[in-house]
Amino acid sequence: MEIVYMDEALIVCVKPAGALSTDEPGGVPDLLRESLGDPHAELRTVHRLDRVVGGLMALGRSAEAASELSRQIREGSFEKEYLAVVRGETADGGEMVDLLVRDRARKMTFVTGESGKGVQEARLRFETLERAQGMSLVRIRLLTGRTHQIRCQFAHRGMPLVGERKYCQAQEDCALALWSCRLAFRHPVTAEKLEFLRSPPECFPWTSMKKL
Repeated sequence: MEIVYMDEALIVCVKPAGALSTDEPGGVPDLLRESLGDPHAELRTVHRLDRVVGGLMALGRSAEAASELSRQIREGSFEKEYLAVVRGETADGGEMVDLLVRDRARKMTFVTGESGKGVQEARLRFETLERAQGMSLVRIRLLTGRTHQIRCQFAHRGMPLVGERKYCQAQEDCALALWSCRLAFRHPVTAEKLEFLRSPPECFPWTSMKKL
């Protein structure tokens, strides 16, 4: 595991695509304990990335630190930004607002036009950085944190992520092109503003974009 930052209160690491975010065998906390050489280290997940998504992830190293980070997430002061490559040409930028419902049996999220039980509002802002080879590179700021939110909202508009297999039939033999590139939040103990950046891996489709 690549550890970007660590102190007594928190760890910021780079989650490998394919690893679970949750605390179970093979999950990020378990992998971090292996890296630290401490099988009993207290590590608490405060936000999740889909299994197929890689990039920056923060974890609390105590109940108090995790609670404070979770509060920032609930109140919207914990900033999460992603890079994605989608099929087609996106607008220069804008905001997506949808009502989403989760189908737990199919493990999928869908846009719905009606409010009701289990329906949640989903909001994100995006900026298009580059268009190349029938694809668009977008930077995304999540304003809510719904399961599969980015994947669902872009696919619903006919712009599925490159490498997507759940919300469309993938046309590319590559990993899902979604990467957690930036985290910014207040330190849970000192309240110092922290910011972390990490570029996506050197592989297709990221290498097709010149502005990375």
